[in-house]
Amino acid sequence: MAILEKILKKLLGDPHQKMLDDLNIVVQQVNEQESAFTELSDEALQQKTDLFRERLKAGESLDDIMIEAFCTVREASQRTLNMRPFDTQVLGGIVLHRSQISEMKTGEGKTLTCTMPAYLNALEGKGVYIITVNDYLAKRDCEWMSTLYSFLGLSVGVIQAGMSQEDRLAAYQCDITYGTNNEFGFDYLRDNLCGQLDQCVQLRRHYAIIDEVDSILIDEARTPLIISGPVQDSPTKYLKVNTIIPKMDIDTDYTLEEKRRHVVLTEDGIQKAESLLGIDNIYSAQNMDLAHMLTQSIRAYQFYTKDVDYVVKDGEVIIVDEFTGRLMEGRRYSDGLHQAIEAKEKLQIKEESQTLASVTFQNYFRMFPKLSGMTGTALTEASEFESIYSLSVVQVPTNKPMVRDDMHDQVYKTKREKFNAIVKLISELHKKGQPVLAGTISIENSESLSQLLTKAKIPHHVLNAKHHENEAQIISNAGQKNSVTIATNMAGRGTDIVLGDGVKDLGGLYVIGTERHESRRIDNQLRGRSGRQGDPGASRFFVSMEDELMRLFGSDRMIQMMDTLGLPEDTPIEHKMVTNSIERAQTKVEKYHFSIRKSILQYDDVLNRQRRTIYRIRLQVLSQKDVHEVVEELLSRYVGMYTAPLLADQDMLLEDKLSDLETHLTSIFPIGNLSELLEKAAKEDPKGLGDTFQANLIKSLVSFYEYRTQQYPPGVFEEVVTKRILLMTIDRKWMDHLHSMDILRDGINLRAFGNRDPLVEYKREGFDMFNDLMFNIAEDAFKVIMRAVLMDAATNKPIETAAISPIPTPDEHQLSNQPPTAALPAQTSDSKVGRNDLCPCGSGRKYKRCCMS
Repeated sequence: MAILEKILKKLLGDPHQKMLDDLNIVVQQVNEQESAFTELSDEALQQKTDLFRERLKAGESLDDIMIEAFCTVREASQRTLNMRPFDTQVLGGIVLHRSQISEMKTGEGKTLTCTMPAYLNALEGKGVYIITVNDYLAKRDCEWMSTLYSFLGLSVGVIQAGMSQEDRLAAYQCDITYGTNNEFGFDYLRDNLCGQLDQCVQLRRHYAIIDEVDSILIDEARTPLIISGPVQDSPTKYLKVNTIIPKMDIDTDYTLEEKRRHVVLTEDGIQKAESLLGIDNIYSAQNMDLAHMLTQSIRAYQFYTKDVDYVVKDGEVIIVDEFTGRLMEGRRYSDGLHQAIEAKEKLQIKEESQTLASVTFQNYFRMFPKLSGMTGTALTEASEFESIYSLSVVQVPTNKPMVRDDMHDQVYKTKREKFNAIVKLISELHKKGQPVLAGTISIENSESLSQLLTKAKIPHHVLNAKHHENEAQIISNAGQKNSVTIATNMAGRGTDIVLGDGVKDLGGLYVIGTERHESRRIDNQLRGRSGRQGDPGASRFFVSMEDELMRLFGSDRMIQMMDTLGLPEDTPIEHKMVTNSIERAQTKVEKYHFSIRKSILQYDDVLNRQRRTIYRIRLQVLSQKDVHEVVEELLSRYVGMYTAPLLADQDMLLEDKLSDLETHLTSIFPIGNLSELLEKAAKEDPKGLGDTFQANLIKSLVSFYEYRTQQYPPGVFEEVVTKRILLMTIDRKWMDHLHSMDILRDGINLRAFGNRDPLVEYKREGFDMFNDLMFNIAEDAFKVIMRAVLMDAATNKPIETAAISPIPTPDEHQLSNQPPTAALPAQTSDSKVGRNDLCPCGSGRKYKRCCMS
């Protein structure tokens, strides 16, 4: 494939270079008009914003005003921030406006780059979201750039964890809103749990610029956002299961698959567990939860390590992000794993939770009509960005040539010798005065290296999830003379390491990678801390054959070669062939993780289509004063789904079908002459229960609903009854549906043993389950809505309804003039009406056989 690409480049030219040439033409046009804007007064420059908005209203496009808008921002930036965007930053801004990913090296000024497309797109008044990886960076960038935006007449806000609903709503109403991917995603989910429209904050989703786009759209794509509520499982069961884990043996009682973190109990293990737990059958209906807890507890012991995958802080297990090293406050492992870890660490076990709403970052960000991103490392995942998000990657040249020396890896046989070599190198560099940044892939490794440096009497700073409060200060000082900094993979992303006086003469910042990460991008990010804006620098990675990556994915030939050569343990191998072998191992892992992300997306796409339908209906209920459209849609689905099997049954007589339908509908719609209505509608349809019959029936049921609404003052029935019941029913049924889909997803892979495609099976069954969901929502909701009686809170008696004549349906069938015959149970539970008294609804029947039922 690589050879073919080289041949095509020779024949057709480099397509990326052609793209850059085209972009540079646009940059030149910006430069040519720049002088006209430097001559403007502050007032004239500020007036450009209103002029641009008027031109957009007059029919011009954003592309028509882009060059002038970029000139406006460039000049305003010079006046307010004393920073004039470089040509490369203007180029990067054009890339972002064109819905592409701008790959810009560290220190090239991505924060300033995004101001130009953000300003341009905010002129439409549809809102612009600028998204980054943590609250600190979101707040810093907002405060830094707000001077520029305010000068140009745009409002700017920031979303922060824990802020009030009022402040959150105000931030979303601004022209430009900064925040983290987690906050934006959770706000989307919270909006779809709101009971009132004015509680929804994120009603605008138009254009998003994602900083560190690879971290958000790639690294975090495997972890869905979930809002959950507690379920009533006993936490003590986890303590019981936890006591038997030390008595279970690997290989004998269970087997492990490290790559997938998967556990399988053996027959011996099942028998031992049953004996230790004192039960007969761990897979019986009453003990199925124990079998699940057992496998999760084994996973907790074997695959999840304290200070690597999680930390214990203030009596709580807090997850550590494997890619950034940050603490993920508020996040919990799902499916009982978090409880298993709490039992393992002998902490108080919190209740398990049930999913109320969930979404993956992949599907959340694909909802934006316009999306772009920027990062220092995106090219290695270019194909994934293109296939999943339709985002092409453009490598933006550096403002100054890159002079950093990236040296070949040094490979040792053992970790001990590797770390000895690292400490020796740091000691030499420290004596020289050259600043050092040592990157580790875990908290555990960062603290182990810190202990070695302390023993060697080398002063240093440690930056990891345990010591992150002074992150910006530690990273900003990492370029000073004699500075030694140990950092996990977060490595102060978004904060520049500026070299101190005299450091350039010493060779700049020396970056040491203590271990290769599974992803080449993470390694490149670490290297990228050095050599910013043409500064000198160096980087080298140290690897041992005992490292996790090499142990699981490395080449066996390399280990054999080291054994064959008989090299001493403290003698490293340093060769391009070795570096290439390591990169091949990383490529294997990247492909494996991509397959996982792709699989997650394929399965979530099924749920996403369902989610969007439910949330669309829910928003319609919240936002529309007249919910007639929603009522008609739900009734159409309901009638169609119930009559479909009756229509398909060739052996069933028409009169029996009508009798079945009447019996079913009567339990929901108290229409007095329903039997006659159904018979006449059936006679008008050549198929008996075909499309004509269904259309007439739907019109009749909708008319009956309208009849119910006219019994009360305008809007009262819709607001007090219809909307409330629909929202309650949708939320309750959707929560149950999510749980059912989770169960289906967990077991669907077993279908492969029957030579059936699990994804196809999941789609098929998921479709059937969603149809059942919509049917049940309509049935449960209308069963209450069509029979509801509003009660007077002061007198606890039914509110008098208007005396109206029966309403003819569109097919001229007459509805019963009886009012609805039941009340909401919650509204009548305190009624003083006796069981054998006449029902207060006026039906003429006893209360126990009417509203009470």
